[in-house]
Amino acid sequence: MTVKKNEIYKSEIIDYTTEGSGVCRIDGMAVFVPNTAVGDIAEIKILKAAKNYAFGKAENILNPSADRCISDCEIFQKCGGCVFRHINYEAELRFKQKRVKDALTRIGGVSSEKIMPIVCSDRADGYRNKAQLPLTLDKNGKIRAGFFASRSHRVIPQNKCALQSPIFNKVVNIFLEWANDEKITVYDETVHSGVLRHLYLRYAEKTDELMVCVVVNADEIKGENRLVKKLKSNLSNLKTVVLNINKEKTNVITGRESRVLYGNGYITDELCGLKFRISPLSFYQVNRDQAEKLYRIAADLAGLKKHETLLDMYCGTGTIGLSMADRVKSLIGVEIIPQAVEDAKKNAQRNGIENSRFICGDAAVAAKTLKTEDLKADCIIVDPPRKGCESSLIGTINELSPKRVVYVSCDPATLSRDVRLFEEKGYIVQQAIPVDMFPRTVHVETVVLMSHNI
Repeated sequence: MTVKKNEIYKSEIIDYTTEGSGVCRIDGMAVFVPNTAVGDIAEIKILKAAKNYAFGKAENILNPSADRCISDCEIFQKCGGCVFRHINYEAELRFKQKRVKDALTRIGGVSSEKIMPIVCSDRADGYRNKAQLPLTLDKNGKIRAGFFASRSHRVIPQNKCALQSPIFNKVVNIFLEWANDEKITVYDETVHSGVLRHLYLRYAEKTDELMVCVVVNADEIKGENRLVKKLKSNLSNLKTVVLNINKEKTNVITGRESRVLYGNGYITDELCGLKFRISPLSFYQVNRDQAEKLYRIAADLAGLKKHETLLDMYCGTGTIGLSMADRVKSLIGVEIIPQAVEDAKKNAQRNGIENSRFICGDAAVAAKTLKTEDLKADCIIVDPPRKGCESSLIGTINELSPKRVVYVSCDPATLSRDVRLFEEKGYIVQQAIPVDMFPRTVHVETVVLMSHNI
């Protein structure tokens, strides 16, 4: 029997895709079904049938999985954020552990005994210290904030999000009341007109400092002073209000220019005992508590010693390297984004870290430059983007011949590919530790220690 579009079949969900959709098999064909749980027995309507796979929708859950729970969010099936609000956190952790294990063993050739249990988050909700909320108009012409639907720029209105700091819910309501009173236009990307683009919020949990940033398609907006006054009178921990100017026809949320309406234009948070200044364009981990765990795990795996040199590739604003600077003789960070390098230097200065140096440049090119200086890096940390390391960088790291490489990854597949490339250079995985930085999403971080097989 051939699986047919619009037909309904009864089947059991037996696995998940890397994107979190349930997987069942109907007449031997893999069918991908969002918002289902392993163990569900469901009536599944086929929405699209290709030659070797199909996409379906659960029309009716006949026998729910023991992992299922009642979702506390009315829009999670529409929003592009959460994937796992319909299963309990223990089941989500099992999925992430399996995802890392499958990738490292099958692609990377790593022994399963070297893969440690996942480090869970103490909070599955309320952990995000950053919110970027697109603005839209509802059917009554009222300005609303929300989230983009999955794989689209269609805004799903929602005033609150369970993943974000609870303080953001209050800020959104205050801002929307002001925006609607002022009758400010909302940006329409199809015709590149209107003013308000995004409401961008950042919160420093350790210091309790709040930033409100309004992204606009203009140099100024009417009622700026009234907005500041309204926010100040309702938010005792408000530290700064910033207007970010983005007039470009782009999907990039923030523009290059910002104007401070109140405060200094930044907030300060503490991470691993260090102070970090956060401006609208600064990189900072969105789950602060888990970032501390991740950095400490990476430092422990690195096994750093006071006489050693640590090289931090893809260093960003320097957070991970600076958190380990007191363990080594010298720290060298490499990053391609000039502003991030300047932030890293300032972060080192404000924390009194004098044994650090930061280089602006492509990681592979900078590594070659350091080699010409006869640098002897005892340990190299790489924290690349989702696409992983460039093969040329892996080759250059091998030429630098560090004793240890610590790889911090946000994608198990590219991590596993790179682990195999490192293995070809003589580096052997000693241990891999998954860390859940983003509960309720499919994303999972992994820290891997590799040492040279001398």
